[in-house]
Amino acid sequence: MPLDHYVTLGHSGLRVSPFCLGAMTFGEDLGWGSSVKESESIIDRYLGLGGNFIDTANVYTKGHSEKIIGDHVGRHRNKRDRLVIATKFSANLHVGDPNGGGSSRKSIVSQCEESLRRLQTDYIDLYWLHNWDQLTPIEETMAALDDLVHAGKVRYLGVSDTPAWKVAQAQLIAQFRGWAPFVGLQIEYSLLERTVEGELMPMARELALGVTPWSPLKSGILSGKYTRQNAGSVQPTGRAWAAGFLHDKAYAVIDELQRIAGQLDTTVARVALAWVQGRPGVASTILGARTLAQLNDNLKALDITLSAEQSAALDKLTTPTLNFPAEILPMVRMLHAGGTTINGEKSQLLPSFGPTKPDDHY
Repeated sequence: MPLDHYVTLGHSGLRVSPFCLGAMTFGEDLGWGSSVKESESIIDRYLGLGGNFIDTANVYTKGHSEKIIGDHVGRHRNKRDRLVIATKFSANLHVGDPNGGGSSRKSIVSQCEESLRRLQTDYIDLYWLHNWDQLTPIEETMAALDDLVHAGKVRYLGVSDTPAWKVAQAQLIAQFRGWAPFVGLQIEYSLLERTVEGELMPMARELALGVTPWSPLKSGILSGKYTRQNAGSVQPTGRAWAAGFLHDKAYAVIDELQRIAGQLDTTVARVALAWVQGRPGVASTILGARTLAQLNDNLKALDITLSAEQSAALDKLTTPTLNFPAEILPMVRMLHAGGTTINGEKSQLLPSFGPTKPDDHY
């Protein structure tokens, strides 16, 4: 699937590339990102291959990420209008100001104006609620976002890193009141982070939210750089906390990724990315490449098609432990079906819970 074979995001007409260019790495301000020149090269390569979806946030490298995008493409109208530029609000860039962050009307409007200035554009294509502000009523947040849409400063809305029940509440409030709804859901999703399959992924499919996974390589742990053979001698640099993800389970997943990569004559990173992009409900996976070489390698994951056996092996190895009531839902379906086959799914009778033959009831 080429980068310029676009998909619509959720229940909207917004066309985006199947891989989104993540800009969290743009800028060296935090000691581990890309230089301005490298960031611009990454943007140019992505756009040159037909990519049109760039994702950033007001807080990424203290706002420098947005400025790099604005300086390189935002201020050039002919380039900017061909792009889907997404950014996020919530993080407070103003130390000492309690209203500098969060999701109140005051903070949302202020953060939007600041992002527009840094991006050097007069509108944001996709504006993400970065994370849930527990101190602000969700009605206030959704009303303020709807006003930004009607003012022409924002085209579409999305939500990130928020509990499923709160997203559902916000979405239904917006729909009932005729406000602009969310069209996208941004969450961490990878072979090493699948707990989102309990609530968030099913919710996204039910509410028609296009999922854009972040950290599909689990902070580079599944990039192919780390193996069981070099365990202990090769550690993440710049982001020391990522070393905590290098455990026995991770190495078992990496071993399997190496096996499949060998079968397909490809790389570990591409197999891991292909698995994420192939999950039900995923619209566009976010690539956080720090170098041009990483981007070029990761983009080739779009050429990978995993076999049923390969996908099943990865699924089995990484099956997550989900919260209640996920574990009992398969049994519940059996109780409902009465031994019949529905939508191609067979059921069996459960003697411990119900009847086992016709008329076997009071």
